[in-house]
Amino acid sequence: MLIRNSVLVLNQDYQPVSICSAQRAFVLTFLRKAELLVDNPDLRMRSVSQDFRFPSVIRLYRYIHIPYKKVNLTRQNIFRRDGNRCAYCGSRDSLTIDHVVPKSEGGRDTWYNLITACQGCNSRKGSRTPEQAGMPLKHEPFRPSFVMFLSNFAGNIRDDWKPYLYMS
Repeated sequence: MLIRNSVLVLNQDYQPVSICSAQRAFVLTFLRKAELLVDNPDLRMRSVSQDFRFPSVIRLYRYIHIPYKKVNLTRQNIFRRDGNRCAYCGSRDSLTIDHVVPKSEGGRDTWYNLITACQGCNSRKGSRTPEQAGMPLKHEPFRPSFVMFLSNFAGNIRDDWKPYLYMS
């Protein structure tokens, strides 16, 4: 989905819920399931006989209960969190997943123990901690927030989304 065609979807209480296509957002507003909060003044949606505002941010009329907004621990999400760079050298080539505390020393598969590493650094570190291997991390692993992943999904955060993404 291209960022210029992406629409931020807010719950009834203005909390970010998801990102959808402009076409989906238009249908939601047309069916009166959502209201258009912000439009993109540079773009228009056209039918044979009508001209419509191009959505950028919409808000759902009915509250959608989302029990817990969490980011699943997956290989791709770890790469995304770390910016597709090795946490040891910053390389973008031949990326793998590394356990900060090795499994042989009781390390578990958690957001705080998994990091992106290139194959060279992963081999060099081996079954040691970064301290034991003399390979400091460029950043500490962390559990990413749902809002962080919403903004990363669409690329750079658009200016018209910022007031809604940073409210939460």
